[in-house]
Amino acid sequence: MSPIETDGARAEIAFEDQSQLPNLFGAYDRHLARLEKEFGVEVASRGANLAITGPADAVAAAESAIHALYADARAGHAIDDGRVRAAARSALLGDAAPGTVIDTYKRPINPRPGPQSAYVETLRRSKLTFAIGPAGTGKTFLAVAVAVEMMKRRMVEKIILSRPAVEAGEKLGFLPGDLREKVDPYLRPLKDALAVMMPAEMVERRLDNEEIEAAPLAFMRGRTLSNAFIILDEAQNTTPMQMKMALTRIGENSRMVVTGDPSQTDLPPGQRSGLSDALDILPGLEDVSVVQFTARDVVREDLVAAIVAAYDARARRYTDDAGNR
Repeated sequence: MSPIETDGARAEIAFEDQSQLPNLFGAYDRHLARLEKEFGVEVASRGANLAITGPADAVAAAESAIHALYADARAGHAIDDGRVRAAARSALLGDAAPGTVIDTYKRPINPRPGPQSAYVETLRRSKLTFAIGPAGTGKTFLAVAVAVEMMKRRMVEKIILSRPAVEAGEKLGFLPGDLREKVDPYLRPLKDALAVMMPAEMVERRLDNEEIEAAPLAFMRGRTLSNAFIILDEAQNTTPMQMKMALTRIGENSRMVVTGDPSQTDLPPGQRSGLSDALDILPGLEDVSVVQFTARDVVREDLVAAIVAAYDARARRYTDDAGNR
């Protein structure tokens, strides 16, 4: 989102706690340079003061972001590129909608204003949500956070984490170790998200007593999952039959989130993805929602967003070329 061009303006900020300025400004003022780029303004530092000049609305947004970052620095947080980008995006989009903060066991999770906040509200509202888009948009992380919140509030009794167990041509049975060791590499991203939201001993205890269950999709067959929050991750690697099987596991007082990127399937050539198949059939049904993320929503390093955008642009060119033949 670009600032709207209006009359030129200037704002000055004086910082009381100068000890925080190296953290706030970044090495060689890199954070200030980032803010200039994000807002289309000029930021000049002189001692403990900053001057911001540019379009009036952009100056106001930049000033808001700097105050937020300064408060973070005084609270003891390290100011890095990700935090600067988040502050800039929040200032440009405005404050997140009330109530979108996710309450977990370890710390609150703050979805970014815009698509992430809308996604969280959809997860809380819908019985079945499809979250579609590239890596780095928060699809899986926020789904795990909402699952933990609902467990904490006793809205569900179990969290089920699942992924297709066959990816990139590697079959589960050929991997070494017992079942837990076999599936751990597939489910590691989900467990890493849990570690941000729950103490490690709580995660292990709930895995042991199966309040949290992490298992390959094949192990869902024949079960009805009631009072559970079910997350099916990397769903582009399911077949249509596997997807149908997974979706029909939803039991009483349960909800399911299906995440994936249809452009990143590891299925054999010619095999239709169960995710694409479901998206052709199910949208429009009551209590089924689809949330679409794009490269603009990637919250990892700028390079990741640029890589995703480049691949998307090539895919569009191929589609256009094919259509023009």
